Amino acid sequence: MSLAAEEPGPRGRGTRPGILTRLARLVAQPGFQRWAARLPFIRPHVRREGAEIFDLVQGFVASQTLLALIELRVLHRALEAPVSAEALTVPLDLPEERVALLLQAGAALELLIRMRDGRYRISLRGAALLGVPGLEAMIRHHGAFYRDMADPVALLRGETETELAEVWPYVFGGAGGQEAVVRQYSDLMSGSQALVAEDTLAATSLRGVRHLLDIGGGHGVFARAVRARHPGLPVTVFDLPEVVASAPESPGLTFAGGSFRDDPLPAGCDAISLVRVLYDHETATVRALLAKVFEALPPGGRLIISEPMSGGARPDPHGDVYFAFYTLAMRTGRVRAPEEIGAILSETGFSRIRMPRARRPFVTQVVTAVKTGV
Repeated sequence: MSLAAEEPGPRGRGTRPGILTRLARLVAQPGFQRWAARLPFIRPHVRREGAEIFDLVQGFVASQTLLALIELRVLHRALEAPVSAEALTVPLDLPEERVALLLQAGAALELLIRMRDGRYRISLRGAALLGVPGLEAMIRHHGAFYRDMADPVALLRGETETELAEVWPYVFGGAGGQEAVVRQYSDLMSGSQALVAEDTLAATSLRGVRHLLDIGGGHGVFARAVRARHPGLPVTVFDLPEVVASAPESPGLTFAGGSFRDDPLPAGCDAISLVRVLYDHETATVRALLAKVFEALPPGGRLIISEPMSGGARPDPHGDVYFAFYTLAMRTGRVRAPEEIGAILSETGFSRIRMPRARRPFVTQVVTAVKTGV
């Protein structure tokens, strides 16, 4: 339970905005907090609210502690057998008291569990973190994002040259032959796409599709997931020439190099997927791409869009915080609510627009559409 009042409901039901404002001003007074903390019937709620507020304040410390646990492979060691500060002093090259501090912090984050004998074993949460494909690489990659967020006000004002813009140069139209950069973002995308592919295919159907075109498909992680479910379905992966040049060969997959900005899309498909593509780009680019997709599809052709999205009228802590600021630091993209994407699709000419309920919104959400009436 939160002390925050509910927003007004439909048809005027709920608390009026004026009352909400007065209540908020009351709650913001330090004296109110002290008074509320003394009342037995709301004391637990005040305590819980205070802890949640402090979690917001210390969030950056938790993320950096997580990075230390990953970089030093503490969770990996604890997965093999319980660990102690004394035993890890030499392999981690840290004083025993610093190792003890890190282990205790890992337990506080519920990634480790402190045992009665003082050792630490991995928790189910810690094991699950290690089991998510690509997550460790993303945690390490966050160093660039962390530095871009060092001055969030400057970032919002557009006064900083961000590192993420250099990590993902394709959003500006190409990678300019930077092989190391291409390999870095291709590896990151490949590592993080497995769960996205799983949730995307769980939310939509490819029954009846004869040929799928996966735009921006990188090294074909989503395409291979499609082939695993539909072995006879041909899939063409379309991405920058620098990207597809290093893609591994896979039966049933065709890789085509080009830019969706400047080059024609490969012909012959009756379904197109855009997996983690639109949120990388500004709205003008998105509109142009969707118009191009519409023209490339035959009547009855299907479009699948899958990516993290904004919560829209119901702000979401994953889409509207993490991914919103991540795309801001990329300097071109932004997250959009499913309804906003649906509106652009409708304006483009698509119909039968569907927004299936997401299995894990923090992984991806899906919007589908059909080219009809042509």
